[in-house]
Amino acid sequence: MNFIPTRASALDKLDQFIENGLKNYSKARNFDYGPDKRDNTSCLSPYISHGVINEIEVIKKSLNKYSFSKNEKFIQEVLWRTYWKGWLELRPNVWTDFLVELDAIKNKYKDNDNYIKAISGKTDIECFDAWVQELKESNYLHNHTRMWFASIWIFTLDLPWQLGAEFFLEHLMDGDPASNTLGWRWVAGIQTQGKHYLASEWNIKKFTNNRFNQIKLNENAPPKISEKTYTIIKQNFTNPVINDQKTLVIFDNNLSFESSDFTDVKFKKVLLIQQNNENRNIELSENIVKFKDLLINDQKTRLEEKNIDCEILDINELEKTNEDLLILYPSIGEALDYLNKINIKNYKFLYRNLDMFSWQFCNKGFFNFKNHIPKIISKFV
Repeated sequence: MNFIPTRASALDKLDQFIENGLKNYSKARNFDYGPDKRDNTSCLSPYISHGVINEIEVIKKSLNKYSFSKNEKFIQEVLWRTYWKGWLELRPNVWTDFLVELDAIKNKYKDNDNYIKAISGKTDIECFDAWVQELKESNYLHNHTRMWFASIWIFTLDLPWQLGAEFFLEHLMDGDPASNTLGWRWVAGIQTQGKHYLASEWNIKKFTNNRFNQIKLNENAPPKISEKTYTIIKQNFTNPVINDQKTLVIFDNNLSFESSDFTDVKFKKVLLIQQNNENRNIELSENIVKFKDLLINDQKTRLEEKNIDCEILDINELEKTNEDLLILYPSIGEALDYLNKINIKNYKFLYRNLDMFSWQFCNKGFFNFKNHIPKIISKFV
């Protein structure tokens, strides 16, 4: 696994997948053949989650190759991230509660034997231990494997899902608050109340081509129970009138200004924001911090090539700016949390057109969202 932190590499990986992997994607996507054989999946998520390439340009290229009916499963998978983001935007307290619960749990479990063995990859569950090593070394896991991993963590090792969600965010190159938090909640059985995901020995063996032995799991565990319910909080995702000569602020999940909806605006300056671990609730691994920094520098280089005045700024420095700011909306997560803490007097959010249109369909489950995908496609592709 090699994720070169540039937009050029992201586009090259996209083109290679369209030519070589897309045709058989729906049949082969659930198989995890190991970290050295990922041709059956796109491996684009580290780039999409950072906005280095966006969902629309990925979908456009896929539709230039095959029809919607042949591409439908791939397009659905691309838009899952859009759906999760929208679902969380309508229920922001899910993220807030996760952080509060995590803070309360961490001290209780810091010396827990199962927890220490889990994060060290020493559980004696062969596949799980291999995945811990893979996660730490490559900062990536196959999507199917993430489900198995979370299920083993919750139901066999009997550990809180919040600690697992934190572990993923620490190490995944494509970790984001929505997909990660809601995915772990879904496996546990509290995202869709009473519906959990139980990993099984036969399923793991089948979809890993029998790469692992010693897979003794709790395959009869009941779903976790949460008494909390979250009602939709109506939000106003609309863009203000945008005047030229404003300063634009970009966080590390929107790192492709040249493919954004705002390329026609003449911004006075662009500020690219770094958020280091001292300003995060969940500390990221050294590899993830480095990956983000390199992507930010790559965006700076591309902006400078277009003669756009830009600067990399630590998030702490934002509060010191006295000018009016336009901020590409970072979505619910650590960056938005920090913005809400500090005192910036004059700023307005800019939302992606895809998000403004798609998030209205995130009020229910994904199957409802899926019915609106043709409508989304027709509007943007």
